[in-house]
Amino acid sequence: MSTSKEYIAFVCDQLAGIPDVTYKKMFGEYMVYVQEKPVLLVCDNCVMVKKLPQLAALLADAPEGYPYEGAKLHYILDIENRSLVRPVIDVLVQVTPLPKKRKRPAQGDK
Repeated sequence: MSTSKEYIAFVCDQLAGIPDVTYKKMFGEYMVYVQEKPVLLVCDNCVMVKKLPQLAALLADAPEGYPYEGAKLHYILDIENRSLVRPVIDVLVQVTPLPKKRKRPAQGDK
């Protein structure tokens, strides 16, 4: 099962007030970006956050799960808990690097 368009719209609605939120569809699932940094993974209508030491205290009671087969264990974020979501996003924006830009091959290169 993949994430529905309605659910990703709901997730973005829950992030109202957080500047520069975008998302991209990837293999039927979504990555949510804040300030161009990948911070939330939305899989099977479930919001997941990478397990980082900086989030351990904030998400100590959060359930955990695997976003897809072969992935590392992630925290499951209660996206409706706005008093939790904002501090989690703030930490993630601080510690998550911008993704590296991919170089496009020159024409003729394969």
